[in-house]
Amino acid sequence: MRVRLTVAYDGTGFHGFAAQPGQTTVGGTLAEAIEKVVGHAVSLTCAGRTDSGVHAWGQVVHADLAPARGRLDLEALVRSCNAMLAPAIVVREAAVAPVGFDARRSAVSRRYRYSVLNSPTPDPFLATTAWHVEDPLDLRAMEQASDPLLGEHAFSTFCRRPPDGGSLVRRVVDARWTRGHGGLGEGDVLRFEMAATAFCHQMVRSVVGTLVEVGRGRKRAGDLSWVLRSGDRALAGSPAPPHGLCLWAVTYPEDGASPR
Repeated sequence: MRVRLTVAYDGTGFHGFAAQPGQTTVGGTLAEAIEKVVGHAVSLTCAGRTDSGVHAWGQVVHADLAPARGRLDLEALVRSCNAMLAPAIVVREAAVAPVGFDARRSAVSRRYRYSVLNSPTPDPFLATTAWHVEDPLDLRAMEQASDPLLGEHAFSTFCRRPPDGGSLVRRVVDARWTRGHGGLGEGDVLRFEMAATAFCHQMVRSVVGTLVEVGRGRKRAGDLSWVLRSGDRALAGSPAPPHGLCLWAVTYPEDGASPR
């Protein structure tokens, strides 16, 4: 039976999602918990392989499960996994996957959220989930600079070149900033959301690093169009730190969702 899991996790202390020998990873830790419940080895496929320190609210994972004793109780699976893993990792939902479902290949789009604490002082309650930027940021300029990202482009400026020389063309369907508040201290939390049919490595973090340069006044909002077209990584800002990034949601055709 192929099971689809929706998983949230705090990436702090994990060496990313993908299992690695000798390293504590989200995928390895989750697989160990599931194995204790079902009684056999488990291989997990995820929608997005998050890096070290990156979080998720809506990571989607599939696994082929064959419990030794009768029918698999998915509610019991969720309860048992969460009893072992929470609060660092939480299985939010488990369901039987449709025929042919693949957590990675079947995805229509993925949405990431990046949080920036724009405040003169740090907030200890946001220390692991938001990038603290002390300099005042021009949110309007950052919003304007986000517009050229929409549509289909080669994101060579913002992505590590893949070892196999694969294409870096991606279609972005949403890119926006919002202002909110978080933590218990003072200061604005600026959240950047980006949704695309697919992402390349460090794409969101590199984009955010560049947009923050615009917010600081070190680049102009109008520069983003030619920076994107240039394909020159030297023109992008340094990648934003990983701990501000969260895989927020993944959508699939069976959810009745189009790319968004």
